[in-house]
Amino acid sequence: MRRILFIALLALSGLAARASYLLIPMDDTQTNHLKAYGVAYWVLQQQTEVDWLLNYQGGSFMFPYSRKFESELNVRGVSYQVISDAQQVQIEGQVSQPDVNMDVMRLDKPPKIAVYSPKSKQPWDDAVTMVLVYAEIPYETVYDGEVLDGKLPTYDWLHLHHEDFTGQHGKFYRTHGNTPWYRAIQKEDEGTAAKYGFGKVSQMKLSVVKKVRDFCAGGGFLFAMCSAADTYDIALSADGVDICESVYDGDPSDPNAQKKLDFNNTFAFQNFTLNRDPFDLESSDIDNQPYERGLSEGNDFFSLFQFSAKWDPIPTMLTQNHQTVVKGFLGQTTGFKKNLLKPDVVVMGETRSINEVKYIHGTMGKGTWTFYGGHDPEDYQHLVNEEATDLTLHPNSAGYRLILNNILFPAARKKKQKT
Repeated sequence: MRRILFIALLALSGLAARASYLLIPMDDTQTNHLKAYGVAYWVLQQQTEVDWLLNYQGGSFMFPYSRKFESELNVRGVSYQVISDAQQVQIEGQVSQPDVNMDVMRLDKPPKIAVYSPKSKQPWDDAVTMVLVYAEIPYETVYDGEVLDGKLPTYDWLHLHHEDFTGQHGKFYRTHGNTPWYRAIQKEDEGTAAKYGFGKVSQMKLSVVKKVRDFCAGGGFLFAMCSAADTYDIALSADGVDICESVYDGDPSDPNAQKKLDFNNTFAFQNFTLNRDPFDLESSDIDNQPYERGLSEGNDFFSLFQFSAKWDPIPTMLTQNHQTVVKGFLGQTTGFKKNLLKPDVVVMGETRSINEVKYIHGTMGKGTWTFYGGHDPEDYQHLVNEEATDLTLHPNSAGYRLILNNILFPAARKKKQKT
Protein backbone atom coordinates (compact mmCIF):
# COMPACT_ATOMS: atom_id res chain seq x y z
CA MET A 1 0.00 0.00 0.00
CA ARG A 2 2.83 2.37 0.90
CA ARG A 3 4.47 1.65 -2.44
CA ILE A 4 1.24 2.47 -4.31
CA LEU A 5 0.86 5.73 -2.39
CA PHE A 6 4.49 6.62 -3.10
CA ILE A 7 4.03 5.98 -6.81
CA ALA A 8 0.83 8.05 -6.82
CA LEU A 9 2.60 10.95 -5.10
CA LEU A 10 5.41 10.75 -7.60
CA ALA A 11 2.91 10.84 -10.45
CA LEU A 12 1.13 13.85 -8.97
CA SER A 13 4.39 15.69 -8.36
CA GLY A 14 5.47 14.91 -11.91
CA LEU A 15 2.16 16.27 -13.25
CA ALA A 16 2.63 19.44 -11.22
CA ALA A 17 6.13 19.84 -12.64
CA ARG A 18 4.80 19.43 -16.17
CA ALA A 19 1.92 21.84 -15.59
CA SER A 20 3.63 24.82 -14.00
CA TYR A 21 2.64 27.54 -16.47
CA LEU A 22 0.03 28.42 -19.06
CA LEU A 23 1.18 29.97 -22.32
CA ILE A 24 -1.30 31.79 -24.56
CA PRO A 25 0.26 32.03 -28.04
CA MET A 26 -0.77 35.12 -29.99
CA ASP A 27 0.48 34.15 -33.43
CA ASP A 28 -1.59 32.59 -36.23
CA THR A 29 -2.21 29.47 -34.11
CA GLN A 30 -4.48 31.39 -31.72
CA THR A 31 -8.19 30.64 -32.19
CA ASN A 32 -9.45 33.79 -30.49
CA HIS A 33 -7.00 36.68 -30.16
CA LEU A 34 -9.57 39.13 -28.80
CA LYS A 35 -10.81 36.95 -25.95
CA ALA A 36 -7.18 36.13 -25.06
CA TYR A 37 -6.80 39.72 -23.87
CA GLY A 38 -9.89 39.27 -21.75
CA VAL A 39 -8.38 36.17 -20.14
CA ALA A 40 -5.16 38.05 -19.37
CA TYR A 41 -7.21 40.82 -17.75
CA TRP A 42 -9.28 38.27 -15.80
CA VAL A 43 -6.14 36.56 -14.49
CA LEU A 44 -4.93 39.94 -13.22
CA GLN A 45 -8.27 40.30 -11.44
CA GLN A 46 -7.46 37.03 -9.64
CA GLN A 47 -4.39 38.78 -8.19
CA THR A 48 -2.02 36.79 -10.38
CA GLU A 49 0.64 38.53 -12.43
CA VAL A 50 0.94 37.91 -16.18
CA ASP A 51 4.05 38.03 -18.35
CA TRP A 52 3.60 39.70 -21.73
CA LEU A 53 6.19 38.21 -24.07
CA LEU A 54 6.86 40.97 -26.56
CA ASN A 55 7.41 39.72 -30.12
CA TYR A 56 7.32 36.09 -28.95
CA GLN A 57 4.72 34.25 -31.04
CA GLY A 58 2.84 37.45 -31.76
CA GLY A 59 3.02 38.89 -28.24
CA SER A 60 2.08 35.88 -26.11
CA PHE A 61 0.90 35.81 -22.49
CA MET A 62 2.27 33.50 -19.79
CA PHE A 63 1.23 32.98 -16.16
CA PRO A 64 1.30 30.29 -13.44
CA TYR A 65 -0.82 27.23 -13.99
CA SER A 66 -4.04 26.57 -12.12
CA ARG A 67 -7.02 24.41 -13.01
CA LYS A 68 -9.22 27.46 -12.56
CA PHE A 69 -7.26 29.38 -15.20
CA GLU A 70 -7.23 26.43 -17.58
CA SER A 71 -10.96 26.02 -17.22
CA GLU A 72 -11.51 29.71 -18.03
CA LEU A 73 -9.39 29.41 -21.16
CA ASN A 74 -11.50 26.49 -22.31
CA VAL A 75 -14.79 28.27 -21.54
CA ARG A 76 -13.73 31.33 -23.56
CA GLY A 77 -12.36 29.32 -26.47
CA VAL A 78 -8.80 30.61 -26.22
CA SER A 79 -5.90 28.45 -27.41
CA TYR A 80 -3.19 27.71 -24.84
CA GLN A 81 -0.31 25.40 -23.97
CA VAL A 82 0.53 23.87 -20.60
CA ILE A 83 4.28 24.13 -20.07
CA SER A 84 6.74 23.11 -17.36
CA ASP A 85 9.05 25.20 -15.22
CA ALA A 86 11.93 24.26 -17.48
CA GLN A 87 10.04 25.42 -20.58
CA GLN A 88 9.11 28.69 -18.86
CA VAL A 89 12.75 29.34 -17.99
CA GLN A 90 13.77 28.50 -21.54
CA ILE A 91 11.24 30.92 -23.04
CA GLU A 92 12.19 33.70 -20.66
CA GLY A 93 15.85 33.13 -21.44
CA GLN A 94 15.17 33.23 -25.17
CA VAL A 95 13.29 36.53 -25.12
CA SER A 96 15.89 38.10 -22.81
CA GLN A 97 18.82 37.42 -25.14
CA PRO A 98 20.43 40.76 -26.13
CA ASP A 99 20.57 39.84 -29.82
CA VAL A 100 16.84 39.13 -30.27
CA ASN A 101 14.09 41.73 -30.61
CA MET A 102 12.00 40.37 -27.75
CA ASP A 103 11.45 41.14 -24.10
CA VAL A 104 9.23 40.41 -21.09
CA MET A 105 6.85 42.92 -19.54
CA ARG A 106 5.13 42.11 -16.27
CA LEU A 107 1.42 42.92 -16.00
CA ASP A 108 0.73 43.38 -12.31
CA LYS A 109 -2.83 44.66 -11.84
CA PRO A 110 -5.93 45.22 -13.96
CA PRO A 111 -6.26 48.86 -15.02
CA LYS A 112 -9.49 50.65 -14.16
CA ILE A 113 -11.09 51.58 -17.48
CA ALA A 114 -13.39 54.45 -18.38
CA VAL A 115 -15.12 55.06 -21.70
CA TYR A 116 -16.15 58.66 -22.37
CA SER A 117 -19.45 58.22 -24.17
CA PRO A 118 -22.90 59.87 -24.24
CA LYS A 119 -25.88 58.11 -22.72
CA SER A 120 -27.59 58.30 -26.12
CA LYS A 121 -24.84 56.25 -27.80
CA GLN A 122 -26.06 53.81 -30.43
CA PRO A 123 -24.73 50.21 -30.83
CA TRP A 124 -22.80 51.18 -33.96
CA ASP A 125 -21.16 54.10 -32.25
CA ASP A 126 -17.96 52.78 -30.74
CA ALA A 127 -15.53 50.00 -31.62
CA VAL A 128 -13.79 50.15 -28.24
CA THR A 129 -17.01 49.53 -26.31
CA MET A 130 -17.87 46.61 -28.59
CA VAL A 131 -14.49 44.91 -28.21
CA LEU A 132 -14.45 45.41 -24.44
CA VAL A 133 -17.81 43.68 -24.19
CA TYR A 134 -16.69 40.87 -26.51
CA ALA A 135 -13.39 40.34 -24.67
CA GLU A 136 -15.28 40.44 -21.34
CA ILE A 137 -13.21 43.30 -19.95
CA PRO A 138 -15.12 45.51 -17.49
CA TYR A 139 -15.37 49.27 -17.92
CA GLU A 140 -17.35 52.23 -16.64
CA THR A 141 -19.00 54.91 -18.76
CA VAL A 142 -18.36 58.58 -18.05
CA TYR A 143 -19.44 61.68 -19.91
CA ASP A 144 -19.23 65.42 -19.50
CA GLY A 145 -20.84 65.53 -16.06
CA GLU A 146 -18.50 62.97 -14.55
CA VAL A 147 -15.48 64.63 -16.15
CA LEU A 148 -16.46 68.10 -14.92
CA ASP A 149 -17.09 66.65 -11.45
CA GLY A 150 -13.41 65.62 -11.35
CA LYS A 151 -13.83 61.83 -11.47
CA LEU A 152 -11.19 61.07 -14.12
CA PRO A 153 -8.29 60.65 -11.65
CA THR A 154 -10.05 57.57 -10.24
CA TYR A 155 -9.34 55.73 -13.51
CA ASP A 156 -6.12 54.47 -15.11
CA TRP A 157 -7.21 54.41 -18.77
CA LEU A 158 -9.64 56.60 -20.67
CA HIS A 159 -11.08 56.09 -24.13
CA LEU A 160 -12.68 58.98 -25.98
CA HIS A 161 -15.74 57.88 -27.93
CA HIS A 162 -15.74 59.45 -31.43
CA GLU A 163 -16.77 62.79 -29.99
CA ASP A 164 -16.74 66.23 -31.60
CA PHE A 165 -14.93 68.30 -28.99
CA THR A 166 -15.41 71.52 -30.96
CA GLY A 167 -19.07 71.68 -29.90
CA GLN A 168 -20.48 71.23 -33.42
CA HIS A 169 -22.18 67.86 -32.82
CA GLY A 170 -20.08 66.16 -35.49
CA LYS A 171 -21.23 68.75 -38.04
CA PHE A 172 -24.13 66.39 -38.81
CA TYR A 173 -26.78 69.13 -38.87
CA ARG A 174 -27.44 69.06 -42.63
CA THR A 175 -27.52 65.28 -42.99
CA HIS A 176 -29.03 64.18 -39.65
CA GLY A 177 -30.29 67.31 -37.88
CA ASN A 178 -33.86 66.02 -37.72
CA THR A 179 -33.13 62.48 -36.57
CA PRO A 180 -34.01 61.42 -33.00
CA TRP A 181 -30.44 60.40 -32.16
CA TYR A 182 -29.02 63.77 -33.24
CA ARG A 183 -31.63 65.70 -31.28
CA ALA A 184 -31.00 63.51 -28.24
CA ILE A 185 -27.27 64.24 -28.32
CA GLN A 186 -27.90 67.95 -28.82
CA LYS A 187 -30.38 68.06 -25.94
CA GLU A 188 -28.04 66.13 -23.66
CA ASP A 189 -25.07 68.40 -24.43
CA GLU A 190 -27.02 71.64 -24.08
CA GLY A 191 -28.59 70.47 -20.82
CA THR A 192 -25.23 69.57 -19.30
CA ALA A 193 -23.69 72.86 -20.46
CA ALA A 194 -26.48 74.83 -18.79
CA LYS A 195 -26.23 72.75 -15.61
CA TYR A 196 -22.54 73.58 -15.22
CA GLY A 197 -22.94 77.25 -16.06
CA PHE A 198 -21.66 77.30 -19.64
CA GLY A 199 -23.37 79.49 -22.21
CA LYS A 200 -22.36 77.22 -25.11
CA VAL A 201 -21.70 73.54 -25.69
CA SER A 202 -18.31 74.46 -27.21
CA GLN A 203 -17.28 76.14 -23.95
CA MET A 204 -18.27 73.07 -21.97
CA LYS A 205 -16.41 70.73 -24.34
CA LEU A 206 -13.27 72.88 -24.03
CA SER A 207 -13.45 72.53 -20.25
CA VAL A 208 -13.82 68.75 -20.66
CA VAL A 209 -10.82 68.68 -23.01
CA LYS A 210 -8.73 70.50 -20.41
CA LYS A 211 -9.80 68.03 -17.70
CA VAL A 212 -8.74 65.18 -19.98
CA ARG A 213 -5.41 66.93 -20.57
CA ASP A 214 -4.89 67.19 -16.81
CA PHE A 215 -5.77 63.50 -16.41
CA CYS A 216 -3.12 62.61 -18.96
CA ALA A 217 -0.51 64.98 -17.53
CA GLY A 218 -1.04 63.45 -14.10
CA GLY A 219 -0.16 59.96 -15.32
CA GLY A 220 -3.32 58.75 -17.06
CA PHE A 221 -3.42 56.75 -20.27
CA LEU A 222 -5.54 58.30 -23.03
CA PHE A 223 -6.83 56.56 -26.15
CA ALA A 224 -8.96 58.13 -28.89
CA MET A 225 -10.33 57.00 -32.23
CA CYS A 226 -11.99 58.61 -35.24
CA SER A 227 -13.10 62.25 -34.81
CA ALA A 228 -12.20 62.32 -31.12
CA ALA A 229 -8.52 62.43 -32.08
CA ASP A 230 -8.45 65.48 -34.34
CA THR A 231 -11.30 67.48 -32.76
CA TYR A 232 -9.57 67.09 -29.39
CA ASP A 233 -6.51 68.93 -30.69
CA ILE A 234 -8.63 71.42 -32.62
CA ALA A 235 -10.47 72.34 -29.42
CA LEU A 236 -7.18 72.80 -27.54
CA SER A 237 -5.78 75.01 -30.30
CA ALA A 238 -8.95 77.15 -30.33
CA ASP A 239 -8.97 77.92 -26.60
CA GLY A 240 -10.79 81.25 -26.32
CA VAL A 241 -11.62 81.40 -30.05
CA ASP A 242 -15.15 80.97 -31.43
CA ILE A 243 -14.91 78.50 -34.34
CA CYS A 244 -18.62 77.48 -34.34
CA GLU A 245 -21.14 78.95 -36.77
CA SER A 246 -24.56 80.15 -35.62
CA VAL A 247 -26.35 76.90 -36.51
CA TYR A 248 -24.44 75.30 -33.60
CA ASP A 249 -24.09 78.07 -31.01
CA GLY A 250 -26.39 80.91 -32.04
CA ASP A 251 -23.79 83.41 -33.21
CA PRO A 252 -21.20 83.66 -36.03
CA SER A 253 -17.70 82.30 -35.66
CA ASP A 254 -14.68 84.56 -35.34
CA PRO A 255 -13.67 85.51 -38.91
CA ASN A 256 -10.02 85.53 -37.78
CA ALA A 257 -10.23 82.19 -35.99
CA GLN A 258 -7.60 80.48 -38.14
CA LYS A 259 -4.96 83.10 -37.30
CA LYS A 260 -5.72 82.81 -33.59
CA LEU A 261 -5.14 79.07 -33.27
CA ASP A 262 -2.37 78.18 -30.80
CA PHE A 263 -0.64 74.94 -31.82
CA ASN A 264 1.48 75.00 -28.66
CA ASN A 265 -1.60 73.68 -26.84
CA THR A 266 -2.07 70.54 -28.95
CA PHE A 267 -0.96 66.95 -28.37
CA ALA A 268 -0.30 65.64 -31.88
CA PHE A 269 -1.09 68.09 -34.69
CA GLN A 270 0.13 71.49 -35.81
CA ASN A 271 -0.22 73.93 -38.70
CA PHE A 272 -3.60 72.54 -39.71
CA THR A 273 -6.34 74.58 -41.38
CA LEU A 274 -9.91 74.68 -40.08
CA ASN A 275 -12.78 73.69 -42.34
CA ARG A 276 -15.12 76.66 -41.89
CA ASP A 277 -18.08 75.10 -43.73
CA PRO A 278 -20.62 74.29 -40.96
CA PHE A 279 -22.22 71.55 -43.05
CA ASP A 280 -19.06 69.72 -44.17
CA LEU A 281 -18.32 66.75 -41.92
CA GLU A 282 -14.59 67.48 -41.94
CA SER A 283 -13.41 69.76 -39.13
CA SER A 284 -9.99 70.51 -40.61
CA ASP A 285 -7.45 69.28 -43.13
CA ILE A 286 -5.86 66.89 -40.60
CA ASP A 287 -7.92 64.03 -42.00
CA ASN A 288 -7.38 62.62 -45.48
CA GLN A 289 -10.67 62.79 -47.37
CA PRO A 290 -11.67 59.98 -49.78
CA TYR A 291 -10.77 61.95 -52.93
CA GLU A 292 -7.32 62.62 -51.45
CA ARG A 293 -6.74 59.00 -50.46
CA GLY A 294 -7.57 57.38 -53.80
CA LEU A 295 -8.02 53.98 -52.14
CA SER A 296 -10.84 51.46 -51.93
CA GLU A 297 -11.56 48.56 -49.61
CA GLY A 298 -9.60 46.19 -51.81
CA ASN A 299 -6.30 48.07 -51.61
CA ASP A 300 -6.56 49.99 -48.33
CA PHE A 301 -3.94 48.73 -45.85
CA PHE A 302 -1.58 50.22 -43.31
CA SER A 303 1.73 48.84 -42.05
CA LEU A 304 2.80 48.59 -38.43
CA PHE A 305 6.27 49.81 -37.50
CA GLN A 306 8.72 47.48 -35.80
CA PHE A 307 10.34 48.83 -32.64
CA SER A 308 13.10 47.63 -30.35
CA ALA A 309 11.43 45.62 -27.59
CA LYS A 310 14.28 46.26 -25.18
CA TRP A 311 14.78 49.97 -25.91
CA ASP A 312 11.27 51.06 -26.98
CA PRO A 313 8.94 48.80 -24.98
CA ILE A 314 5.92 51.14 -25.07
CA PRO A 315 5.42 51.33 -28.87
CA THR A 316 6.43 47.67 -29.03
CA MET A 317 3.57 46.76 -26.70
CA LEU A 318 1.13 48.92 -28.59
CA THR A 319 1.97 47.27 -31.93
CA GLN A 320 1.92 43.61 -30.83
CA ASN A 321 0.12 41.66 -33.52
CA HIS A 322 0.09 38.50 -35.59
CA GLN A 323 0.01 40.65 -38.75
CA THR A 324 2.27 43.55 -39.68
CA VAL A 325 0.00 44.72 -42.51
CA VAL A 326 -3.53 45.55 -41.33
CA LYS A 327 -6.72 46.22 -43.27
CA GLY A 328 -7.61 49.91 -43.47
CA PHE A 329 -11.03 51.25 -42.50
CA LEU A 330 -12.82 54.56 -42.84
CA GLY A 331 -14.29 56.95 -40.30
CA GLN A 332 -15.32 60.53 -39.93
CA THR A 333 -11.60 60.86 -39.32
CA THR A 334 -9.91 58.05 -41.26
CA GLY A 335 -6.21 58.90 -41.07
CA PHE A 336 -3.89 61.79 -40.36
CA LYS A 337 -1.71 63.77 -42.77
CA LYS A 338 1.88 63.04 -41.83
CA ASN A 339 3.09 66.58 -42.58
CA LEU A 340 0.77 67.97 -39.88
CA LEU A 341 2.25 65.89 -37.04
CA LYS A 342 4.39 67.46 -34.36
CA PRO A 343 8.06 66.36 -34.48
CA ASP A 344 7.94 64.30 -31.28
CA VAL A 345 4.94 62.16 -32.29
CA VAL A 346 5.71 58.44 -32.59
CA VAL A 347 4.23 56.95 -35.76
CA MET A 348 3.26 53.31 -35.18
CA GLY A 349 1.22 52.60 -38.31
CA GLU A 350 0.98 54.29 -41.69
CA THR A 351 -0.08 53.97 -45.31
CA ARG A 352 3.11 55.16 -46.96
CA SER A 353 1.74 55.27 -50.48
CA ILE A 354 -0.48 58.23 -49.58
CA ASN A 355 1.65 59.68 -46.75
CA GLU A 356 -1.08 58.95 -44.21
CA VAL A 357 -0.53 57.92 -40.60
CA LYS A 358 -3.12 55.71 -38.92
CA TYR A 359 -1.80 54.95 -35.46
CA ILE A 360 0.25 57.42 -33.38
CA HIS A 361 1.48 57.84 -29.83
CA GLY A 362 3.05 60.42 -27.56
CA THR A 363 3.60 61.57 -23.99
CA MET A 364 1.93 64.32 -22.03
CA GLY A 365 3.41 65.08 -18.63
CA LYS A 366 3.52 61.83 -16.66
CA GLY A 367 1.01 60.12 -18.95
CA THR A 368 0.61 59.03 -22.55
CA TRP A 369 -1.87 59.36 -25.39
CA THR A 370 -2.59 57.17 -28.42
CA PHE A 371 -4.69 58.17 -31.44
CA TYR A 372 -6.08 55.60 -33.91
CA GLY A 373 -7.76 56.77 -37.14
CA GLY A 374 -11.00 55.24 -38.41
CA HIS A 375 -14.25 54.02 -36.90
CA ASP A 376 -14.52 50.21 -36.97
CA PRO A 377 -11.60 47.91 -37.89
CA GLU A 378 -13.94 45.22 -39.26
CA ASP A 379 -16.49 47.36 -41.12
CA TYR A 380 -14.79 49.30 -43.88
CA GLN A 381 -17.27 52.16 -44.17
CA HIS A 382 -19.75 51.59 -41.31
CA LEU A 383 -22.55 53.99 -42.13
CA VAL A 384 -24.84 55.65 -39.61
CA ASN A 385 -27.70 53.37 -38.45
CA GLU A 386 -25.94 50.16 -39.50
CA GLU A 387 -26.03 47.25 -37.09
CA ALA A 388 -23.17 46.80 -34.67
CA THR A 389 -20.31 44.60 -35.89
CA ASP A 390 -20.61 40.98 -34.74
CA LEU A 391 -17.17 40.28 -33.31
CA THR A 392 -17.87 36.56 -33.07
CA LEU A 393 -17.18 36.65 -36.82
CA HIS A 394 -13.82 38.41 -36.29
CA PRO A 395 -12.11 36.77 -33.26
CA ASN A 396 -8.67 37.20 -34.86
CA SER A 397 -9.02 40.82 -35.97
CA ALA A 398 -5.61 42.47 -36.26
CA GLY A 399 -7.23 45.91 -36.27
CA TYR A 400 -9.09 45.27 -33.04
CA ARG A 401 -5.96 43.83 -31.42
CA LEU A 402 -4.38 47.28 -31.55
CA ILE A 403 -7.21 48.60 -29.36
CA LEU A 404 -6.73 45.82 -26.82
CA ASN A 405 -2.97 46.37 -26.67
CA ASN A 406 -3.81 49.79 -25.28
CA ILE A 407 -6.12 48.27 -22.66
CA LEU A 408 -3.35 46.17 -21.09
CA PHE A 409 -0.56 48.72 -21.56
CA PRO A 410 -1.25 50.59 -18.27
CA ALA A 411 -0.68 47.37 -16.30
CA ALA A 412 2.80 46.78 -17.72
CA ARG A 413 6.09 47.10 -15.87
CA LYS A 414 9.57 46.08 -16.91
CA LYS A 415 10.16 42.65 -15.41
CA LYS A 416 13.25 42.32 -13.24
CA GLN A 417 15.51 39.56 -14.47
CA LYS A 418 16.63 36.88 -12.02
CA THR A 419 20.27 37.01 -11.03
